[in-house]
Amino acid sequence: MNRTKIIIAAVTALAVIIAILLYNKSQIESKSKADIQTSIPVSVTTVARQRVSGVRSLVGTITANNDVAIISETQGKVTAVTSEVGDYKQAGAVLIQVDDELKKANSASAEVNYEKAKKDLERYESLFKQNSATDQQLEAARLAAKAAEAQYVTAHREYSDTKITTPISGIVTSRLVDVGTYVQKGIPVANVVDISVLKVKVNVAEHDVFRMKVGDKVEVTTDVYPGVKFLGRIRTISSKADDAHTYPVEIVLNNTGEHPLKAGMFGQVSFLSGSSNEMLTIPREALVGSMKKPQVFVVEGTVARLKDVTVGSELGTQLTVLSGLREGEIIVASGQNNLKDSVVVTIIK
Repeated sequence: MNRTKIIIAAVTALAVIIAILLYNKSQIESKSKADIQTSIPVSVTTVARQRVSGVRSLVGTITANNDVAIISETQGKVTAVTSEVGDYKQAGAVLIQVDDELKKANSASAEVNYEKAKKDLERYESLFKQNSATDQQLEAARLAAKAAEAQYVTAHREYSDTKITTPISGIVTSRLVDVGTYVQKGIPVANVVDISVLKVKVNVAEHDVFRMKVGDKVEVTTDVYPGVKFLGRIRTISSKADDAHTYPVEIVLNNTGEHPLKAGMFGQVSFLSGSSNEMLTIPREALVGSMKKPQVFVVEGTVARLKDVTVGSELGTQLTVLSGLREGEIIVASGQNNLKDSVVVTIIK
């Protein structure tokens, strides 16, 4: 009996020892795997100061000074087309002629009625002075003259609208109807742009926009004419920022015959704000998230900490840093896609 108890106790003790050893082994393996999984290889760079020129360059799209969709104000069949794409037309020039036979007749009839009503009014005014007409007859003649005038104005306008004209001087960029097309009132039939003066719209960061003022000179360059600089000026600066905290700025420049520009081209706008200074810079690729909420991973020892930063303008592949970082701090330059806040990292070259 005593021997059986001893055997049972020995087996139990052995089982406990084996269980403890297996548990310790599993814990060690688990910790080892966790260490492997959380230690993520990354490359790093150091936050440094860089001399930043007073020139700020932004890319914008060159647009026409005036871009007008020509809308038909009448309906009918097109009987003549006097414009082609690429033609230059003066303001008021007829682009499209719509059938005007009936409207011309209505206008002539309304004009005759109006002339008759005016003569009737003159006759009644004369009779009234001679006490040969009553107040009621004179008032009726006046109302008839006003009604005839309104009918004439309406009929004449309808007749005039059969000649679809351009309200601005410019180049025809599209014509949407041909002879025989039946146009409806309110539909676009052509497009005319004025590119004698051009506009460039760019969005400027809030820390740069306060250095600018309306009338400041800028330089605009394009890939079409390498080395050629077009002189422009700031025409408007918006007082309201967009969702990205940038302010729309509009630049105007004169088009030239020597180096003609077209609407829709890209333009590099250079703003000269004066002196240069030193600012903290980081690689653009180190940024996590968008420009609306920029963040970077700062390496402290072997741990990467996610920090909010405020960035400024772009300098090629670099970004200026306004706040959130100190000179000499080490940040993750690549490999941050797999990182989370407070994760252990391994720095690789």
